[in-house]
Formats: sequence, structure tokens, C-alpha cells
Amino acid sequence: MLNLYGSSEIAGDVTHFEVGELARMDTIPIGKPISNIQLYILDEFLEPVPIGVPGTLYVGGDCLAQGYWRRPDLTSERFIPNPFDAKLSSVFATGDRARWRADGNIEYLGREDTQTKIRGFRIELGEIEANLMAHPLVRQAVVVVTGRIPDVAQLTAYTVGRDGPAPSSEELRAFLRARLPLYMVPVSFVEMAELPLLPSGKVDRRALPEPATGGAAPPRPHIEPRNEVERQLTAIWFELLDVKEFGVTDNFFDLGGDSLLAMQVLARIRRAFQVEVSIRSLFDGPSIDELGRAVEEAKMSGAVPLVPPIVPRPRPATGVDLLSAELSKLSPEQIEILLRQVRRGADARLDRDFSRQSPRDE
Repeated sequence: MLNLYGSSEIAGDVTHFEVGELARMDTIPIGKPISNIQLYILDEFLEPVPIGVPGTLYVGGDCLAQGYWRRPDLTSERFIPNPFDAKLSSVFATGDRARWRADGNIEYLGREDTQTKIRGFRIELGEIEANLMAHPLVRQAVVVVTGRIPDVAQLTAYTVGRDGPAPSSEELRAFLRARLPLYMVPVSFVEMAELPLLPSGKVDRRALPEPATGGAAPPRPHIEPRNEVERQLTAIWFELLDVKEFGVTDNFFDLGGDSLLAMQVLARIRRAFQVEVSIRSLFDGPSIDELGRAVEEAKMSGAVPLVPPIVPRPRPATGVDLLSAELSKLSPEQIEILLRQVRRGADARLDRDFSRQSPRDE
């Protein structure tokens, strides 16, 4: 069985990979170029990227089409001169993300339009999807950017189970945390029987349902705070999360939390309780009751904040402050007289300076 890669602009089989024992790998690569084909994986400056670093896939060689029919603008945009040898034919910018593997094969990561940037981090949605589908109980997975909290972009994963329901959000989140950076772990997980498809067979991302909003009823029994620590933690969560109601056993991440909000929770815990709680404590125990126990343990162990709280000091008076205080003692008529004197003095200095200029300067 061969895994082939190509498109209308470059022919349907510019790479090949023979699927055998390597099919047990997490992802099956698209392989190596066939004869008379040049493949480049380049960064935004058209420079080659190192092994393992994602980039844009460019294809050159005897496979290239002449261009797009009656679309010279699109042709010049996608068919560009070979950046490494002007004697060779043009190269085609596929718009696909890929990276070299150490064995010389190419790993396909998805389309560039599935690449996004959240809080300054460049994220490959295809990489998250590939890791989700590496779970033995996940058959299909799609990750999109949503905005459950106003003005905050977040990741939502849609999963289809293999021979049954997909794993829970807690299980999938723990599975991805072991394989990806925290900022690439989706906030929401939506289980689906099937993914919506376009006539071409590709996933219709626009038809995916919206994830549950913060005002949705919590999946677990609602339990009110039972002590002062839980009451303060509840107040912190209310301040940061766009939710109307939740209990002390509800999951922080299911309510809309993410790695950035988790850091803000820890900062507020540091100020409120004068203790240091690790980010791992929140990820391992993402509920108020579990986080409350972590706070109590930190108090007992004497885990003081790594950075002492900042005590604001009074700002020293400036010249502007002193001038404002003096002006406040004057009446409006006195201030008007003072302003006229200042204007006359400024006009006199301007006339004097202008008279000293040379003809060239003038």
C-alpha cells in the first residue's frame, strides 16, 4: 500500500511512502519525492527549515502545471522562481505545512489556513489533530479556534470515537498534556457521532456546532463552597471565567479555563493566601476542592511566594504637582493675567531669536 501526495497543480503523486510495519507509527508520512521532483520546506523568508521544524512545502521539477487558467495574478502568487537555482523551473507554493523527519521522509501537518496564533504562540492545528487521533479510542478529530470567552481565542476539539464513544475530556486533556505544550491543549472537547463533510469528502469546519458556553449547566452536581479557602477560590474563578454558576467539583478547563487563565489563578492565589501553588497542582486537580487542598498543603509546608507581594509606595511629588498646587491658589483672573505675561515673554524671545538668524537660515 502506497501513501501518495499531490494536487492538481503538481500532479497527484509527487511523493510516495510504502506503508508496512511503519503503519504503527503515530502518523504516516507522505514519504520522499519521486524522480525529477524537488521538494523544499521553507520558512516565511524562503529559507530551508531544520529537521523537525514545520514550514511551508514547495514543489518544483517536471511535475509543475503551467499555471491557473486565465488567472495570471494567482499564477504569479503561487508559482514563484526557484529561490535556490534560477536555471531550474519555478516552484509551487502548496500552502501545506510539513516537516522533515530524521529518516528523510516528509510528515504532512495540514493546510496553512489551519495554522493559527494564540497569545503569541504559533499553533499547528493539524499537529493537535494528529496527536488526538493517536489515541487508540479516537477515530477522527478536528481542532478549530473558537471564542468561548469574549475577546479570547481558544481551541476546541471535535472527536469521533473508534468503535464506541470517544474518551472523556479529562482523559483526552491528560493524553495531550503528555505529548504537547500546554498552550496547544484544547480548552473544550465536543464528542460527535460523525463529523460534517463537504461534497468533496473534507470536513466542513463551518458546520461544526458551537461548544457549550460558559452559562451551560455544569455536568457535575453543584456543591457550594464549604470553607473560607473554597469561598476565596470561587471568587477568583468568578472573576476570571465567563460562567454564571459552578460548584467546587467542576473542572476549571471545562468551564473555559486555559493555560493563560491558569497562570492568573495562581497569581491571585499567591496574593490572597501568601503561598506558592504550582501550575501542575491546578492541572492535576482542576477543581476548587482539589485546588483548596493544594492551598492548605502549601500553607502547612510553608511554601511562601517565590516573589514577595508588591506594596505600592506613594509617588513622590513632581514639578507638575507643585505647579498645580500653586495654580490652585489663584483666581481665574490672576491665571489669565499670568498667561498673558507668559505669551508676551514668549513672543519677545521669538522675535529676538529670529533677528539673529543669517539670511540662509531665514
